[in-house]
Amino acid sequence: AVLAAGINFIDTSIDYGRSEELIGRCIAPRRAEYFLASKCGCVPGGSAGDHVHTAANIRAGVENSLRLLKTDYLDLVQFHRSRAEAEFKEHGALQELLRLRDEGKVRFVGVSGTLPNMREQVDLGVFDAFQVPYSALQREHEAVIAKASAAGAGIIIRGGVARGAPSDWQREYYMLPRETMQDRWEVSGLDELLAEGMTRMEFMLRFTLSNPDLDTTIVGTKNVEHLAANVQAALAGPLPSDVVDEAKRRLSAAGSVSEPA
Repeated sequence: AVLAAGINFIDTSIDYGRSEELIGRCIAPRRAEYFLASKCGCVPGGSAGDHVHTAANIRAGVENSLRLLKTDYLDLVQFHRSRAEAEFKEHGALQELLRLRDEGKVRFVGVSGTLPNMREQVDLGVFDAFQVPYSALQREHEAVIAKASAAGAGIIIRGGVARGAPSDWQREYYMLPRETMQDRWEVSGLDELLAEGMTRMEFMLRFTLSNPDLDTTIVGTKNVEHLAANVQAALAGPLPSDVVDEAKRRLSAAGSVSEPA
């Protein structure tokens, strides 16, 4: 269903349960049709909270991912934790990932970046891509996203619809308290900006797609119906510029603003 819908960016991780195994089992024969991104620093067979930044673990993780995904190469491997330069280098983790790139097992290297360390990561000049949390309700990374894009890095947005929070405020959101998210939406009066027939989720996704520095966005889904709705929203394209400007004005007043880059 994903490939048939025209989706061609697949993001996974050792940490995501059986995700790599299932991707390899189901769509490996169509490998040329999608860009495949995974993570490193995770521990094969460990829990999602286990991350070890040593050369040996980076290589073990990438080779395990290649095996499960049934592929000879990964288009992008990202450090799954946003660490300082010293931690990436202390035990050879970054150097080993670059060696894997030189060996052809990895095409591009990146990091799942967040402030404050993302500023330093951009300045390092070695990362080809950054995966960053960003949405209308979480604009803290807006300036550093622009900085990374201007430096030539690819920008992958995660959390672009705030994990569906505006459609159900009882959801648990991993970066900001639910109360903060709900308060920003309600104080901003964003419901007033919805076009006729537009859902909150469509507004959120199209707001994210309106960011000129975005290259792609990851939107999670649990069923085919949600997938189809997300695809249709994406096909509608960015919001009109006047709507984006008004939304940003309201959101800034409600506390959803960018931190300095």
